[in-house]
Amino acid sequence: MSSAMFKARASVAILTVAAAALLAGCANRDSVVVGSIPDDYRTNHPIVISEKDKTLDLPVSASAQGVSKMQRQALAGFLDGYDTGAAPVLTIAVPAGSANEHAAGKVAREFARLAAANGVRPNRIAMARYQASPDELTAPVRLVYSSIRAQTDKCGRWPKDILDTSDNRHYANFGCSYQNNLAAQIANPADLLGPRRRTTIDAENRNVVIDVYREAGNGTTAREVNY
Repeated sequence: MSSAMFKARASVAILTVAAAALLAGCANRDSVVVGSIPDDYRTNHPIVISEKDKTLDLPVSASAQGVSKMQRQALAGFLDGYDTGAAPVLTIAVPAGSANEHAAGKVAREFARLAAANGVRPNRIAMARYQASPDELTAPVRLVYSSIRAQTDKCGRWPKDILDTSDNRHYANFGCSYQNNLAAQIANPADLLGPRRRTTIDAENRNVVIDVYREAGNGTTAREVNY
């Protein structure tokens, strides 16, 4: 084969490859996007605000004649989270068919009076009954109201062995307990949605602070700046 023919064939091959590459660039192709698992515990276990029932079960003995000191304190703590502005319905469920049915009904009515004294509107207190076992001697009186709470997902997810990995990444359950504890400490979940309204300035206290600052002068000493 002559060198001229070899060069001609090589030129044709190069032109063919170039044309194919140009046509491939103009073709419509579906792009493949590979997702990755987030490595941030705040993304894996986000704190969300939702409405959830808050429940308190207070056992009542069959011989009870009224509310005990322990029950009174437990009820006060339970109603401490009740939002009097939103005024959700407070349901007081009395056991029916149990050995302490009569005593529980009497104590439940006292619970209703205590709840009204703690700021719950009387028209937002609902009395109900639930079926209990006849063998139960201390079937509880159940109090329920809904409240807005900050919470995250349930902990304890172990989709794979955390030792079976060669990359330095967080495991699925990492940070879950921390997020749950942080959510439990939030007194007002609305703070997560936005800042509160700014309060007025204490002008008198501001003047006192400014006077103290003026009297003190420059508090920086030479020892603090001469290293």
